[in-house]
Amino acid sequence: MGGLLGVVSKEDCVTDLFFGTDYHSHLGTKRGGMCVFGENGFTRGIHNIENSPFRTKFESEIDEMKGHMGIGSISDGDPQPLTIRSRQGEYAIGTVGRINNKNQLVEEFLNKGCMQFMAMNDGDINNTELVATLVSTGKDIVEGIRIAQEKVEGSVTMLVLTPEGLYAARDKFGRTPMILGKKKGAYCAASESFAFVNLGYKTVKELGPGEIVFINTEGYTTVSEPHEEMRICTFLWTYFGYTTSTYEGVNVELMRGRNGGYIADRDKDDESVKDVDYVAGVPDSGVAHALGYANRSKIPYSRPLIKYTPTWPRSFMLQKQKARALIARMKLIPVFEVINGKKFVLVDDSIVRGTQLSETVRYLYENGAKEIHVRSACPPLVYGCKYLNFSRSISELDLITRRVICKLEGVDNEDLSAEVLKEYVDSKSERHATMVDEIRKELKFTSLKFQALEDTVKAVGIDECKLCTYCWNGKE
Repeated sequence: MGGLLGVVSKEDCVTDLFFGTDYHSHLGTKRGGMCVFGENGFTRGIHNIENSPFRTKFESEIDEMKGHMGIGSISDGDPQPLTIRSRQGEYAIGTVGRINNKNQLVEEFLNKGCMQFMAMNDGDINNTELVATLVSTGKDIVEGIRIAQEKVEGSVTMLVLTPEGLYAARDKFGRTPMILGKKKGAYCAASESFAFVNLGYKTVKELGPGEIVFINTEGYTTVSEPHEEMRICTFLWTYFGYTTSTYEGVNVELMRGRNGGYIADRDKDDESVKDVDYVAGVPDSGVAHALGYANRSKIPYSRPLIKYTPTWPRSFMLQKQKARALIARMKLIPVFEVINGKKFVLVDDSIVRGTQLSETVRYLYENGAKEIHVRSACPPLVYGCKYLNFSRSISELDLITRRVICKLEGVDNEDLSAEVLKEYVDSKSERHATMVDEIRKELKFTSLKFQALEDTVKAVGIDECKLCTYCWNGKE
């Protein structure tokens, strides 16, 4: 997915930029970058963070970077931020989002006389470079950002740093957040609200959909008003957002606790879980959901597996299946005395590929667990996300639901009709029940239930028309 942080300060901003950007590391595993503007203009650094954390890559550089304004990026894809020289002057830019019409936009530029785009190692074009090219077509930065927001099919949230100040712009449907913070002598803009709290900033504004704000040391000004229509990603609360984050006034930790309680409500008459010993959450993002379940059901909460956090990244984000499977095991340490001979309700935030959860359950059985009743804290992921790069999946068949549906229907993925998929999405349908049971069998769970969409929405507490639920129900 990716995360952004920008700082404008009357003093040197590098320390705030370094720590604030690092606090976005849960949003990406591939590239980290910082760019500052000072007396000598723009100074930039970008590093690969696949095998070591952001902090270790930049610790030796921050003493060399000097400036009172800067932007930082954690990316699950392209190197950024980029520095650009255009007819609008010099600027640095970082983006979060997804461009579905990338090839079309590139061809349009080439046909209109754009001479070239820089190809990356894989031959692809940097998404942020393409957005910068769109921005540079405007008569000024603000118009250019508006052009990019309108022309990109998917989503694009961005920070644009100029010698005059910082532009923060949320994508036109608000699918990803952008929050402003303030402290004495400084302002910041961030993808995550918690990223600046320990640096002394307090939240002063959350940008609306499509809103563009200009920030300098004197304050911030809305230079393009927000749109009414919003489709913020609901998966932010369920999984991707850090537990201390708040989006649209709704805290992630509290949402997950409520959500777990609603899962427990649906289990209250389920005889299969009447005699379980413990409720447990898959560390870390399943924990708050599990605590909500335990508090509502009055079943004791326990930790049969402890996550070794210092080194292991999110396994579902890695491209190689073998690596994901290995890390799923390596990062969890069993507590034998808790596991042996016990029955568990095991709550996970979601089931994407099923790799990690299957390995976790197998690990529990190997260490003496008698029963594992799995509860997913969100509905089945049936559709690949069209709006965010929340994983680097190359096919919808990476989703365990799609593989199972194709198996049950006896057809290839491209031959699945919208009508058939709609039936599998309907939690009251026979096809849905068959899919869930097949997933349970494949992953070797004692029982399996997915959270109902209506309860997920209720746990968030925002009108469903303002939430993006595409990955669950295919609704645009």
